[in-house]
Amino acid sequence: MTNKNELYPKVFTWLFIGLLVTFITGYSLSINMGLLSSLLTGGNYVFLIIIELAIAIFFSVRLSKMSKITAIICYLLYSFITGITFSTIFIAFAMESIMLVFAVTSIVFGIFALIGYTTKKNLSSWSTFLLMALLGVVVTSIVNIFLQIPQLDFIITLISIVVFIGYIIYDMKRIQTLAEINEESGPIYGAFQLYLDFINLFLDLLKLLGKSNDN
Repeated sequence: MTNKNELYPKVFTWLFIGLLVTFITGYSLSINMGLLSSLLTGGNYVFLIIIELAIAIFFSVRLSKMSKITAIICYLLYSFITGITFSTIFIAFAMESIMLVFAVTSIVFGIFALIGYTTKKNLSSWSTFLLMALLGVVVTSIVNIFLQIPQLDFIITLISIVVFIGYIIYDMKRIQTLAEINEESGPIYGAFQLYLDFINLFLDLLKLLGKSNDN
C-alpha cells in the first residue's frame, strides 16, 4: 500500500505546478491582446476545448497503463490550454479581485480537502450523485444561455459550488486508490482531479465575488 506521507506531498506539488502553469499562461496572454485574439477567435476556442476533453478522457481510460512521463505531459498540456482560455478573466476582472477570490478558494479548498483526507467514511456512493448533479448544472447552464435569467444563473452557480466542494472531498478520499492503480502516474492523475475541482470552484466564486475590471 502506498505511504500516505509520501503520496499527498507529491499530489499537492503537482497541483501547485498545474495551477502555476495555468495562471502564468493566462496572465501572460492577457497582456498580449494580439496573440490572445488569434488564439480565441474563430474555431480555435472550440478546438482548445476539444483537446481538453480528449486529454481528460485519455487520462482516465489509460491511467492503469500510463507511464509517468505521459501523465506529466497530459497534465501540463491541459494546464497550459486551460491557461489560454483563462486569460480572459484577467481582462474581465480586476487583479486584486482575482487574487482575493483565489485566496478564498484556497481556504475553502483546504478545509474540504482536509475533510476528505481525514474522513473514515466510504464515499464510493458519492460518485453517481456528484456526476448527475454536475450534468444537471451543465445542462441547466446551457439552457440558461438562451433564457438569460439572472436568478437562475445565481442558483446554478451556488449548486455548482456545492458540487465541486463534494468533489474535493471525494477526490481527496480516492487519491490512495488511484496511486494503487498506478504508483507512478496515480499521484499525477489525483493532482489533475483536484486541479479540476480547484479551477471550477475558483470560477464559480469569481462569478459571485469578483469585481469587473473598469479599466
